[in-house]
Amino acid sequence: MSATPSVTDQNLHELAEEIGRAARAAGWRIVTAESCTAGWIAKALTDVAGSSQWLDSGYVTYSDAAKMRALGVSARTLAEHGAVSETTVREMANGALRASGAEMAVAVSGIAGPDGGTAEKPVGTVWFAAASPESRGPAAVTERRRFAGDRDQVRRQAVEHALRLLLRLLRAGRGR
Repeated sequence: MSATPSVTDQNLHELAEEIGRAARAAGWRIVTAESCTAGWIAKALTDVAGSSQWLDSGYVTYSDAAKMRALGVSARTLAEHGAVSETTVREMANGALRASGAEMAVAVSGIAGPDGGTAEKPVGTVWFAAASPESRGPAAVTERRRFAGDRDQVRRQAVEHALRLLLRLLRAGRGR
């Protein structure tokens, strides 16, 4: 489990600015697919002036029905693996790419608490996926983290991690 660092709005803004510079340099547009962060990643990105040049859209798919309807996550995936799983976030990222036509997608689904956790998926468990048209499908990058803290702290750390994942892949030219 990760320690409970203090993730400030300034930290998130600085990361979003770096993402903007990297996305512009690559000529890429970004799409977000969010569950537990409920649009916070897109909010952090749009806090940067000029983000309309590189942010395409954002999907908040909090319910399973929304994940299926808006992003094409399969009912079978949700039944077999649950909303907080590697398979689900991979399907969320790939669905966001299909729906938007963007060059990079980031997806997040987790258990922010204070309840909803299980022994297998305790509170603070968050899955991330990032994909580009060239790396979608099974090649999408996925990561699982477990964050400490209250609901706000878990969500804030998830936003920061998603932004860092995006930045890392943009800098690496993932999929190009």
